[in-house]
Amino acid sequence: MKRKKVTALLAVMAMTATLITGCGSSADTQDTAETPQAAEEASDKESTEAAETSGGAEAVTIWYYWETEGHQVALDQVIQEYNASQDQYEVTAKYVPFADFKKQLSIGASADELPDIAILDSPDHASYVEMGIFEDLTGKFDVSSYYEGTVNSCTVDGKLYGVPFGVNCLALYYNEDMLEAAGCEVPTTWDELKETAKKLTGDNVTGLALCSVQNEEGTFNFVPWLWSTGATSYDIDNENGIRALTFIQGLIEEGVMSKECINWTQGDVMNQFISGNVAMMENGPWQIPTMQAEAPDLNWNVTLIPKDAEYSSVLGGENYAVINGRNVEGALDFLTYATSEEKVKFMMDKFGYISADKTIAENQFEADSPYQPFVEELNYAMPRGPLAEWPSVSDAISLAFNQVITGTATPEEAAAQAQSTIDGIVK
Repeated sequence: MKRKKVTALLAVMAMTATLITGCGSSADTQDTAETPQAAEEASDKESTEAAETSGGAEAVTIWYYWETEGHQVALDQVIQEYNASQDQYEVTAKYVPFADFKKQLSIGASADELPDIAILDSPDHASYVEMGIFEDLTGKFDVSSYYEGTVNSCTVDGKLYGVPFGVNCLALYYNEDMLEAAGCEVPTTWDELKETAKKLTGDNVTGLALCSVQNEEGTFNFVPWLWSTGATSYDIDNENGIRALTFIQGLIEEGVMSKECINWTQGDVMNQFISGNVAMMENGPWQIPTMQAEAPDLNWNVTLIPKDAEYSSVLGGENYAVINGRNVEGALDFLTYATSEEKVKFMMDKFGYISADKTIAENQFEADSPYQPFVEELNYAMPRGPLAEWPSVSDAISLAFNQVITGTATPEEAAAQAQSTIDGIVK
């Protein structure tokens, strides 16, 4: 095909926010001079202009919610390179605020004004599938080399309704100097973790911290401990679920984790770790660029989250979804291009993510890279859901988690209350 260059510029937005990866995952945003409303208007205008200059090329539109400038620029570059590589399709992208995403898709479905591709937070994928607007990609896109958890996040009733974009998960960071000074080995089990945290606590330092806010971010940080016992997100009021809540309660009661964690986002936990107020923390790979830039002399490393019965972590990140009745062939052509190893590595580097394609992820980083433990952790990471009512289930879990931290309920009481709420949602 004839090569051409058509610039499809994405608007650069202004906002400071925390994205869950997938909570999917968390990523710090940057301030720019333009407001989200102005950015959206600019994006619409640029999309129209691009369509007008595309000649006979078929339009393919993408909706996304990323507010971070670096994310937008990386996606824009891949779009421009794709448009320059062929002349059959012309891709443009539009920013839709995260809070308005589902509403805009609903309105678009009614008005027949949907995009061809939507980029979604992975735990929300099932709720969008319920709207009936996603193309069934079963047999149309090969995801056999992708991590099982990432594929599960966009699979409903055995059918594939998306393609994983990029992923992250949680692991355990530790201050190497503090562990060495205390004569501690890197913990691998809950018992070892608690004993190590005890030895590291003192002189305004707590041994462990994890984000415990009462929302999806808190749930994201608690479920690896819940799942490690063998419990599930939907079956908490049992020996395993109570054991997970009791373990967290014990960390607070023994003073090795601060009750202030109920007010700390994942970014706050990182800042406490950088400041030397916390010796170990549960956190994600998106914090690594900030830590390397802001604390270049801090001696730290990463390992798997210590286990109870089994290793566990939680999956964050986004998925691509193709809208049915739109330009499905064009969307799939772009996704084939964007999921090639070269483009995936480029975008994952800019996002601080790990490839959802296991064959790419395994060669994405050097052996001594701090990202490498997260690649290993992905083998144990599971998605939240997939369930259309996941947000309500998440609320019940984070409430139980908070109740045992604040002491407003025993683990048994919190588990029973959460189970009653969850049963009303999923049964």
